[in-house]
Amino acid sequence: MTSNRVNRREIIALIGAATLAWPITARAQQQMPVIGFMSGGSRKSSSRPLSGFLRGLAESGFVEQSNVAIEYRWADGQFDLLPGFAADLVERKVNVIAAATTPAAIVAKAATATIPIVFAISGNPVQLALVESLSQPGGNLTGASQMNVEVAPKRLELMHEMMPTADKFGLLVNPRSPAVTDILTKEMQSLSSTLGLRLQLLNATRESDFAAVFATAAEQKIDALVIGTDPLFTNGSEGLAALALSHRLPAIYQYPESAEAGGLMSYGGNNSESYRLAGVYAGRILKGAKPASLAVRQVTKLELIVNRRTANLLGLTIPPTLLARADDLIERGGNGQMNSRRLER
Repeated sequence: MTSNRVNRREIIALIGAATLAWPITARAQQQMPVIGFMSGGSRKSSSRPLSGFLRGLAESGFVEQSNVAIEYRWADGQFDLLPGFAADLVERKVNVIAAATTPAAIVAKAATATIPIVFAISGNPVQLALVESLSQPGGNLTGASQMNVEVAPKRLELMHEMMPTADKFGLLVNPRSPAVTDILTKEMQSLSSTLGLRLQLLNATRESDFAAVFATAAEQKIDALVIGTDPLFTNGSEGLAALALSHRLPAIYQYPESAEAGGLMSYGGNNSESYRLAGVYAGRILKGAKPASLAVRQVTKLELIVNRRTANLLGLTIPPTLLARADDLIERGGNGQMNSRRLER
């Protein structure tokens, strides 16, 4: 009998030890902070900026799957999916929401006033009513801006410099991003009037609209196209570049990826850097910093990329003034591959 009692006690002790061990492991996993990363774009088109975000996180001491978990939500340009993404992340009680792209940031702000939100966007966060001021954001949002909406009129100037005899330009916008589109349209119309140019608005809400956009541009006899600031156009950069070439319509974009895909030019802030800064902030918040105390960062370095091969295919001569200001020239090398030549300054 005594032997049986000892065995039972040993068995009970072993069961108890095993039962206690599992919750310890589970609790360790649960204690790993979680970042909810939601974007209006696609994972494919966001590979470079996402690498920047992860690099910024690492600078703050956090490495994905090591001491931080990331829940990804990609809208692929379908912005109507964003409210559902935000609601899900709020319900999961993630520690931080990283809102990549302006539509994602606007939706995230509407979804929660308590979970910290770090954004990486193209526009002015004060104009977009995301924060009270750049230096003192207030509330639960902060992040970084590439200033690509503010410099959009400069793209029209650059295209006008490339084609000084052209007088009719198209502006491609996404009406499903009214906060950005309204600002962009107003500023571009003002500049076109100052320069004595005609500006035709062209709308696209999905990539399947692109072919119709270029058909309309041809009917309207538009000389050149300025691509608006929107994740839809970033996602579809390859398709836009191919259509522009097939229609022989010069176009300027905001990100280098578009010029690399065959676009004539790109001009704007470095989105990888803005995502890196957002990653740094996400890490600092995980360590206890409050968004209201973290001033919004702005990427002030702007890059002009010119695709010389595309210019040749379109029969355009790049003005020396543009060549002198270009940060990068893309051209076909002797091996038949596209080469990028970073210019020294």
